[in-house]
Amino acid sequence: MTESITPAAFHRAPGVEAWRVTGSGPHAVFTAASLADAARLVAPITAAAERFDVLPDIDVRPEAVVVRIPNRGDDGIPAAATGFAAEVSQAAAGLGLAADPSRAQTVGIYVAQHSRADVRPFFLAALGYEELGETDAVDPLRTGPQLAFNPIDGDNPGRGRTHFDVFVPADHAQARVDAALAAGGRLVDDAHAPAWWSLASPDNHGVDIASWTDTFD
Repeated sequence: MTESITPAAFHRAPGVEAWRVTGSGPHAVFTAASLADAARLVAPITAAAERFDVLPDIDVRPEAVVVRIPNRGDDGIPAAATGFAAEVSQAAAGLGLAADPSRAQTVGIYVAQHSRADVRPFFLAALGYEELGETDAVDPLRTGPQLAFNPIDGDNPGRGRTHFDVFVPADHAQARVDAALAAGGRLVDDAHAPAWWSLASPDNHGVDIASWTDTFD
């Protein structure tokens, strides 16, 4: 098994200031002026990936390059991710691509299984997803949201049973919560803040704003 580290240990490494750890692993966003501008970072990312034996996901858009070191199975963050992240950050700076940590996020869907029904097989078939561990499901190419399944007894009167998990950087979580509340949401539970806040939309759909993945040690 590859040696793994915690999110807090990742952040203690030098040169990774542009990175945040969201629900899918270490994550950085480097802004660009055009698609061609963004594409210039692909070759340095590829070289760093080979040097550190890391398998990143790269999303090249006209506005930005999104780089993720995805969690593959239950192994967590590979220790080599710190060197890879530092080298990518240095390459981006050399190309004039500024980091924007506030735009790093991942979204998951938490599917409540009423009366403890096993609904994962249905979602795997309907979405073309694959099993992840004993409870989750993932898009094989990691482009769609991860699903987590939670057996429940009865209904939760506070909000709908299925909700979104939005994983954001720890230093931007409170601002995201404040923005959601200002946009008409309501606070359901902040007992676990700043690890996560449970919110509800005006029509009672649930959203958890979570930052614990960025700080866990």
